[in-house]
Amino acid sequence: MLQEQTTSAASGSPQPQISSITNEFLTFRLGNEEYGIEILKVQEIRGYEAITQIANAPDFIKGVVNLRGIIVPIIDMRIKFCLGSVEYDQFTVVIILNVAGRVMGIVVDGVSDVISLESEQIRPTPELGSVIDTEYIMGLGTIDDRMLIMIDIEKLMSSHDMGLIEPSIN
Repeated sequence: MLQEQTTSAASGSPQPQISSITNEFLTFRLGNEEYGIEILKVQEIRGYEAITQIANAPDFIKGVVNLRGIIVPIIDMRIKFCLGSVEYDQFTVVIILNVAGRVMGIVVDGVSDVISLESEQIRPTPELGSVIDTEYIMGLGTIDDRMLIMIDIEKLMSSHDMGLIEPSIN
């Protein structure tokens, strides 16, 4: 939602309004942290079910599922982000994404909600040097007293070690 300039009735001159863009994000939990991804990339949310394992796949690729005739790779985000042991329970869900025309799923500990964030509520990713790869972190979102790690899911899925989609040429 873009706000435009409005004209003041008294002076007839344009009054600048703060231009802001509102984005909606699906928030999910991995361990003790909350993450957010653009809602437009989300196709559906499903419960965790049996996954067919693929031989010689990296640890974070759990395998594939057949989703209405489409073979969908499933990535466990807890393993991908090195967040410790993985325990699947009744809250574990698979978020089915459509990223750059490719359907894939990510396993997360639970889905929280859909939130709207103004551009002012998203802070830039802190510079952490070469120790931590922050290439696919869009920034840190703040809402009330919550801090969300905003993931650029397209950059993550096209990163060299993932290789699930071709990197976009911009």
